[in-house]
Amino acid sequence: MANFSAQIEFLKRHSTYAQRWLSAQPAWEQWLHDQAYQKIDLAFIRTLLNPCEAAIANKGVDESKFMADLRLARQRLMLCVAFRDLNGFADLDEVTHSLSAFAEMAVSLSIAYIREDLQGRFGIPWSADRNAEMPLMVVGMGKLGGRELNLSSDIDLIFLYEHEGETQGGSKSLSHHEWFTRMGRRLIKLLSEHDANGFVFRVDMRLRPNGDSGPLVCSLEMLEEYLLVQGREWERYAWIKGRLIAPMPDSPAFESSEKELDQIIRPFVYRRHLDYGVIAAIRDLHAQIQHEAEKRSSGRHGRSRDIKLGRGGIREIEFLAQMFQLMRGGTDPRFRTRPTLEVLGLIRKNGILPADEIQSLQTAYVFLRRLEHRIQVWEDQQTHYLPDDEPARARLALSMCGAGGVGDTAQFLTELEGHQNTVAKLFEKAFILKESERLDLAPLAIDWELDRSIFPESLECWKAWIGGSREKQLPEKSRLIFHNLIRKAAESLQMDSSHLASADTTLLRFFDLLEAIARRSAYLSILSEYPKALFNVLALLKASQWGAQYLTRHPHLLDHLLNPRAEALLVGHPEDYWREVKATLNMRLDDVMADGEAAEQAMDVLRITHHTETFITLLADLGIGVDRPLPVEKVSDHLSALADLILQTTFERVWPAVAKKFDLPVDLRSTKDVPFAVISYGKLGGKELGYASDLDLVFLYQSEGMDYAAQEIYGLLAKRMINWLTAYTATGSLFEIDTRLRPNGSAGFLVTNADAFKKYQLREGDNAAWVWEHQALTRARFSAGDPTVGQFFDEVRFEVLSQLRNVDVLRNEILEMRRKVHAGHPNSAGEFDLKHDAGGMVDIEFIVQFLVLAYSHQHHELIDNLGNIALLRIAADVGLIAQSSALEVADAYRLLRARQHRLRLDGAEKTRVDVNLESELVGARKSVMHLWQQIFKAPSQL
Repeated sequence: MANFSAQIEFLKRHSTYAQRWLSAQPAWEQWLHDQAYQKIDLAFIRTLLNPCEAAIANKGVDESKFMADLRLARQRLMLCVAFRDLNGFADLDEVTHSLSAFAEMAVSLSIAYIREDLQGRFGIPWSADRNAEMPLMVVGMGKLGGRELNLSSDIDLIFLYEHEGETQGGSKSLSHHEWFTRMGRRLIKLLSEHDANGFVFRVDMRLRPNGDSGPLVCSLEMLEEYLLVQGREWERYAWIKGRLIAPMPDSPAFESSEKELDQIIRPFVYRRHLDYGVIAAIRDLHAQIQHEAEKRSSGRHGRSRDIKLGRGGIREIEFLAQMFQLMRGGTDPRFRTRPTLEVLGLIRKNGILPADEIQSLQTAYVFLRRLEHRIQVWEDQQTHYLPDDEPARARLALSMCGAGGVGDTAQFLTELEGHQNTVAKLFEKAFILKESERLDLAPLAIDWELDRSIFPESLECWKAWIGGSREKQLPEKSRLIFHNLIRKAAESLQMDSSHLASADTTLLRFFDLLEAIARRSAYLSILSEYPKALFNVLALLKASQWGAQYLTRHPHLLDHLLNPRAEALLVGHPEDYWREVKATLNMRLDDVMADGEAAEQAMDVLRITHHTETFITLLADLGIGVDRPLPVEKVSDHLSALADLILQTTFERVWPAVAKKFDLPVDLRSTKDVPFAVISYGKLGGKELGYASDLDLVFLYQSEGMDYAAQEIYGLLAKRMINWLTAYTATGSLFEIDTRLRPNGSAGFLVTNADAFKKYQLREGDNAAWVWEHQALTRARFSAGDPTVGQFFDEVRFEVLSQLRNVDVLRNEILEMRRKVHAGHPNSAGEFDLKHDAGGMVDIEFIVQFLVLAYSHQHHELIDNLGNIALLRIAADVGLIAQSSALEVADAYRLLRARQHRLRLDGAEKTRVDVNLESELVGARKSVMHLWQQIFKAPSQL
């Protein structure tokens, strides 16, 4: 009891509010002793509110008694929370969550109490859509919406209802609007009116449509029209926290109410693209709020520091979190969460800001919120001002330490100032408050133009642009950004003396990009707000024409040039990286498909994910965001892993709709144990995928005998998968798909029974595979679907490749096929085709395929799909070719792939070079042709 005595005295010492109530209700001190050492949970709060629930159940309890019970429950909760908080038993989450939960229950109980009276006199509003009673929808905004209520918060509410109509079942009817208005007025009274027992919550309704001048309640239709026509930028920020608190989640009406509200609010708050336009808007709003805070502060004698709205205060942390929510919440549903600390955690997890900066913000937020509670609990007043008198500051310093602590006022103020300075600095950095760090948007001098000696073609573009119709259609601010970005880019390129020869080409590419985004102010904002983004954009445009065109087609990727961060994780921990990508992709797909199939939206999500991950790989390929550029083999590994992920996800998302169409049992509508597999051949099969490679696919399924129903079901699955992968949507397409490597090519079924595939490959029967199909099988693998079917394919592949073959017949057949390939790719240009000409990559691939088919029956280690370089080494290890030849041809393959890759990045349609200008290629080609001659004893090209 001695400890409790000290703790209760500590409570009284730091809260005159607690002193008053414990004096008025002496029995509550024993109650606190019995209750206050247990964590506050929902059951505890319900116990406090039992008298109110009993009043509703018994009916006939007068309003003053109900109000008294509600207020006394509030005072007991406040005392318990204050006791636990001040004495260090409750963390910030417990404090804010318990107060928020109490507010939600108090609102719902008050609604239930009022409903009994209104129903008896006027009946109830009825929802024609749901054929059920229509509830008052109460949206908690601000801290209540985020479950972050203070010890003396007001609650920001908005009252809504489904639609207009007349009440039913009463002796007299009212319009729905009038009925809910009466309920709203009485609800405010029950919560906020002062009586002998105080109040429950101050209620603020100013966030409703049209504020104080608008109706107290409004229909969903009115809300939607208001937001569409009049909704202002600050209301987007306010609605981030908006959360339906009544009806409660256990009510039958909750799910439909929440869904209807979300359909209105989400498109208003969140854009379908990364919204960098919010930076300047929040910056302006912050300036207004700070100005108002300074005016209020100056009018309060002895109160000079507002820890909420002042410099480095709570609001700056909230604004910083909300900026990233508004910016990213449209494309990443995780950012639609409401609590500030959770948002900061997401920012850190996604690497958007450095972890140490986020830790500083989180620590500062907790410190400032704890201080806010101690300021407010003194008199149960909603204030955020640090008192100026020394005794009050000393008391706060001690209260921040807890009972048994030694409060040092100077140390407390130093810690407070440190947190505020840190928050202010990080806020300034995030919002680029220093104008010198942002793009200068002053009009260019009348006679300004590009230097003709460095930018001859760009100058002609500039002259055509200035005064042209497209420029005139832009808003004034967008024109200024466009002009100054060209100026800034030209200055940057001129300063790089080592790349002056390519400066004009780079600036032309930049022109193309700006023209593509000129009417998208959010994208222009990225380049105008963040100088580093412009630097990285120019580095990309300089390094790759293909990359420049890709970024121009998909400008939402500009975000990844702000602070390249994913590249290092991709390179260092690829398995963890792809696991995270898959989890995020599934979350976004769940989000857009929550209301049904939403196939086109889901296809857009797949495309955006593919664009993003392709671009991240490209940045790593070019050395942007990593210590050194990725080798081409690693680039192909990442692109192949991405393609596998897209194929698997497409299978998982398409199958449920196919199963539903054929009315399959519910337990068969998930992809678990669906006997279907996607087999990849060619570049994807060999994990040598390029940025623009098509996918060679074969679809297998398992079913007993000639099951025509299975053929139809899996045939539709394959068709829909191909549609998802190839269709052009607003965001583009994913892949070109080639299915001609299936048994019997274009004449065969789109999907193949696995047993039939085995017979075909093993040449059991009249319908048999050709040698070139076995060649293709050397580079085939399971990519997506059911691993059991994938295992069956691997077993068939092993059996086929390990067959004993007549080596001379095989040699002639492969040589004949090689010459057919040559004939299909004639080259009369005099340059060396890195892929198709003799001594090129196709020769190396055919050499490896011959070695696998001819000798795998003796050397099973050749069967694994390890890639051409590894298989050449194995062939040398088992004595099929000389070690020197294996090394030389492997090096040649690396060189040819790297050269081809570089040419593709530079935008070349055909990868042909003047071999005489590159001695390294001459030697590589000779090595390949020498090994070819040794193995096939004839040239590959007639």
